[in-house]
Amino acid sequence: MAFDPERVETITVDSYGTLVDPSAVEHALVSEIDVDPEPISQLWRSRSLMYTMVSNHIGEYQPFYEMNRDALQFALNSHGVDLDEETQERILSTYHELDVFEDVRDGIERLQAGGYEVYVVSNGNPEMLASMVDHADIGDLVADTISAHEIETFKPDREIYRHAAGRTGTPIKKIVHVAGPVFDVQGAKSAGMQGAWLNRSGGPYEGFGPQPDLEIETFHDLARALNL
Repeated sequence: MAFDPERVETITVDSYGTLVDPSAVEHALVSEIDVDPEPISQLWRSRSLMYTMVSNHIGEYQPFYEMNRDALQFALNSHGVDLDEETQERILSTYHELDVFEDVRDGIERLQAGGYEVYVVSNGNPEMLASMVDHADIGDLVADTISAHEIETFKPDREIYRHAAGRTGTPIKKIVHVAGPVFDVQGAKSAGMQGAWLNRSGGPYEGFGPQPDLEIETFHDLARALNL
């Protein structure tokens, strides 16, 4: 389906990798271990996502920060790395201090000037989102943050997007959701939103599942697609 700017009344955006750069978390891991950090980091990330998706089906919800803690522990154990709880917490706490991507402020200001409200919809728990917004200094750019913790259901379950639509007071078909993770775009589309894939890495889209309505590299691209 081609992107339809005339349908858009409200914009929702993902957080990590979309608004702020999570690479600092990997850098924190590098500074604490003396083995190759890449396989540990990759396993940590994949397990964290897997845990959230599995929890949607087996009723084992816990806040995203705790999911990340369990996933980090598994990744360390799998590679024979022993870090005490204080060190692990120091690595995890980096999530509270992520830098905003340089296109975010000017790009979202263009969207605001065009009359669009922008909401963050994230798996992150409320404390994570509050610190993200504060550290990135984007509180003036977003109308509100909407956390999966509010309904204890993670992306890409349709319910988180339906919940977000209710929180914004916008019919779901009149929302475009912007995200870097493909599964997030697909979840939003499955729920009835338009999906804009923010492809910051220049990589390929997945062959499986619904395709995005729009592919962009920055928020300025979205503004142009909305004729701003």
